[in-house]
Formats: sequence, C-alpha cells, structure tokens
Amino acid sequence: MTRVFNFSAGPAVLPEPVLEQAAAEMLDWHGSGMSVMEMSHRGKEFIAIAESAEADLRDLLGIPANYKVLFLQGGATLQFAMVPMNLLAGKKRADYVNTGEWSKKAIKEAKSFADVNVAASAEDANFTYVPEQARWTLDPASAYVHICSNETIGGVEFHWVPDTGSVPLVADMSSNILSQPIDVAKYGLIYAGAQKNIGPAGLTIVIVRDDLLGHAPKGTAGMLDYKVHADAQSMSNTPPTYAIYIAGLVFKWLKGQGGLAAVGEKNRAKAKLLYDFLDRSSLYRSPVRAADRSIMNVPFTLRDEALDEAFLKGAKERGMIQLKGHRSVGGMRASIYNAMPMEGVRLLVEYMKEFEAKQG
Repeated sequence: MTRVFNFSAGPAVLPEPVLEQAAAEMLDWHGSGMSVMEMSHRGKEFIAIAESAEADLRDLLGIPANYKVLFLQGGATLQFAMVPMNLLAGKKRADYVNTGEWSKKAIKEAKSFADVNVAASAEDANFTYVPEQARWTLDPASAYVHICSNETIGGVEFHWVPDTGSVPLVADMSSNILSQPIDVAKYGLIYAGAQKNIGPAGLTIVIVRDDLLGHAPKGTAGMLDYKVHADAQSMSNTPPTYAIYIAGLVFKWLKGQGGLAAVGEKNRAKAKLLYDFLDRSSLYRSPVRAADRSIMNVPFTLRDEALDEAFLKGAKERGMIQLKGHRSVGGMRASIYNAMPMEGVRLLVEYMKEFEAKQG
C-alpha cells in the first residue's frame, strides 16, 4: 500500500502512528473484547478514554482549571449559533472581526440573535490580511468579540491575540488549534471542528470559561446550552465516541512529539520552506500579506490559471492530492497541518520547481 501526501483542508491527514494504533485496536480495545465503536458511552471503558483525552488536551494547551472542555457535535458551524445563544447574556450586541469566508458565515448566523457590529474587515483587500487592532471599532457594550484565528480558505492567520479588555474574546480555531502553544486564559471561549488538526469529522471541541456558562435564555433547547453539556461532562446524549477516541490518540501523539512548542517549530519550518519558495518564484504567487500568512493553510496562484489542471495532474501523478484551492477563491491551497511531514512539503516544493522550469 502506498500512502499519498494529502494536502486536504479537512477532513485532513492524520498521523500514521495513530491510524496504525486504531487499526490494531479495532476489534479489541485493551482486552475488552470489543471495538471502541461498540462501547457504551457510559461504560467504564469509554469513560476512561474520554477522561484521558480531556486530561491530555488540558495538558497540551495548559487549560486553566476554571475552564470547561466540551466534546460536542455539529461542527464549528453549529457554534456560530451556540456562541451568541449562550454568551449574549441579556445584551443585544456582539463585535465580529471579518477576515474571510468563515468569519462571514459566523457573522451571518449571529445576526439571527444579535445586533452584530463588524468591528473591522479585510474585505477591502479581498481578505488577504488581518486588520490591525488600532483600526477596530469595538463597542464596550458588546457581550463578546469574535474572531476566526485562522481562515482555512484564505490562508490568513492571527499571529497575535487581540486585547478586548473585560469583554470576552471568542475564537474559532478550527484550522490552527494545537499547531503551536496558546494562552487559553486570554480567551473567554475557543471552539474548533476536529477534522483538521484533532481527528475525524464529527467532533467539535469547545473550551469555555466557567463564568460564561448558565446564561442561555429561557426556552433554549438543552442541546444548545453549554451548561447542560458541562454539567453532564459532555454526555447529556451519546457523544461522537469514536471521534473522541481518535482525538485522544492524536493528543498522545502530540505529547510524544514534544508538545506544542516542538510541534510549532516544525510547523513554522514547513511553512517557511513553502513561502520562501513562493516569494522567489516568477510562476507562483502567495496573495496573503507576509505578516498574516497562515502556517496551516497556504493558498497560492499560478501566473496563468490555464496551467492549473496540468499542475494538479502532475502533482497527483507524484502522490500529492487535494491541492486545488477552494471553489470560492480558486488557485491552489496546500494545507500542512501537524500530521503533514516535512517530507511532503519538500516533495511539493521540488515538484513546483520542476513545473516552473518546464514553463520557462
């Protein structure tokens, strides 16, 4: 069997040791005589798996004791609604920073619940940068400030943490969580779909400060109330058990790599290799302002889009797939999450050089 280098933005590449361990444990998890997929979520075996996963995630991110970790479903898209439903707490207004497609989706959903103040936007330059905070117009009466810390489609990333004072900062970290250390205490709430850097699709992680729980308005469905999930240790209904199990294996793999500081160094090295080549090239171009380039999702264009199909065909022949950019922006995109080895990025750069040479 030959494995490809999968540059998909998500569902995305997983560490091979994790896949191998999951395969080995598929029929019999630790002598239990059953697969994790067959376990009761209230049985001692799965409770041990879930508790270990949470403990390892807390260790990796240094999550303070006054934050709850929730293992939920519905993807980050459901969080676009759950955040305002739970955090408005009687207020009418929320601040959003618009840095791309996922910010726009979050803003659209929030408008069903709140008066949304778009405190800053990068739409004036086609979402190719992060607006400096000095340009933001925050409303001190807002319930929270929302950002997307890494725009998967546009390849724009916050490399700094906004200062929102006493107003809670909320971040959609779906595509850069666990890519490097963060200070969780600077955020009121963090949420992330799992299918990029955590595990398979179907799991969403929410990290929320205790004082932000319990404010959902009367009449809110229990499944949309963070406190209900927190009080039930994420088991108010059957959670995505197998996805939690795989996430737990990924967390242990990350700790085995030396933790997020070591992982972050590797990620920055991979991104530098690719960006340095793009900046030297006359055929390829990175559209994102250098200071705001994502280390996880690297979009780029070719000088002539008529070359796109030939480029993709050649890449596939060399074992590299899912390099086509999102349909909304076109071009190419290389997603180089934690599990993408440096070998894959080197192969991509070598192929890009070869393709450029053939084009003269």
